[in-house]
Amino acid sequence: MADLLVYGSYGYTGQLIVAEATDRDLDVVVAGRDRNAVENQAIRQGCEERVFALDEPRLLDLALEEADAVLNCAGPFTETAEPMVEGCLRTGTHYLDITGEIEVFERLAAEDERADDEGITILPGVGFDVVPTDCLAAHLAERLPDADRLALGFEASGGISPGTAKTAVRGLGGGGAVRRNGRIESSPIGSERRRIDFGAGERTAMAVPWGDVSTAYHTTGIDDVAVYTAVPSWVPRAARLGSVFGPIAGAGPVQSLLESLVDARVDGPDERVRREGESYVWGEVETADGERAVSRLVAPETYRLTKLAAVEIAGRVVAGEAPTGFQTPAGAFGPDLILDIEGVERMDEPVEQRG
Repeated sequence: MADLLVYGSYGYTGQLIVAEATDRDLDVVVAGRDRNAVENQAIRQGCEERVFALDEPRLLDLALEEADAVLNCAGPFTETAEPMVEGCLRTGTHYLDITGEIEVFERLAAEDERADDEGITILPGVGFDVVPTDCLAAHLAERLPDADRLALGFEASGGISPGTAKTAVRGLGGGGAVRRNGRIESSPIGSERRRIDFGAGERTAMAVPWGDVSTAYHTTGIDDVAVYTAVPSWVPRAARLGSVFGPIAGAGPVQSLLESLVDARVDGPDERVRREGESYVWGEVETADGERAVSRLVAPETYRLTKLAAVEIAGRVVAGEAPTGFQTPAGAFGPDLILDIEGVERMDEPVEQRG
């Protein structure tokens, strides 16, 4: 039996993960629906291969039965996660993916009891979305156990992959999201902004519908969660203006055009950018009586961090170290998981009491 089946293995991020996993001596099977891409990758990496689509349950189950765990790298995960998880529940295979989509986290959290009954782990979000932010949230909750508000933020260098770009295109018709009083609420994109010091002085940041709006609640139990990303100062205003045209941007013909442009022009960061780039993560918790704690991470470039985190977590899951049921990264392995990733440092500011 193989350790890990990587589905969507020939995409930009999938290729990085497969190379890292084989370097760490995991027994990997590469898989996807494009026969030529899968077979060529299998030859290059010296792996076995499986070719199937997710609407072929018989072939899906045959492939899953041969692996301890599957790592789904095929987005959009709103379309691929559910059929893959159903296959995992049928075959007793652990499920991992690299999603950052709130809808996916919430949908898979609802499978907690079924996964526990079947003795499998369902652990989405094992990449940059959302490992560093989830671990920082858990660390802050330990620093200030009575916290009832959590804010997270990130600043990333480098470009994006074709898959990430297409996911962003598909989300253009939507808006932002925050968690208030335990419930996820929509908010106009660009409507919530603040100044954040990621470690080199304050930057403008605006709230985005990042996966931690879902996962941080499951990890920490904190009812109010918002996630911000660093942007140029003009972006929030432009985003609010752009929300007026959201329904147009979300229309099928427009999305098809934008996705064709992604295929033509987006390649993803090159090896030098991945090696030299850095990402920065910030978090803040507050209590009702005014206590405040801030912590930060300095980490590798986002795609390098994704491959390192995904393979680290996959190795632990294959080794039987993960609890069964629905899990978040820090929920399964604790806040110090991120410190086991090469190149990550964590810094804490002293807890302060605001008047």
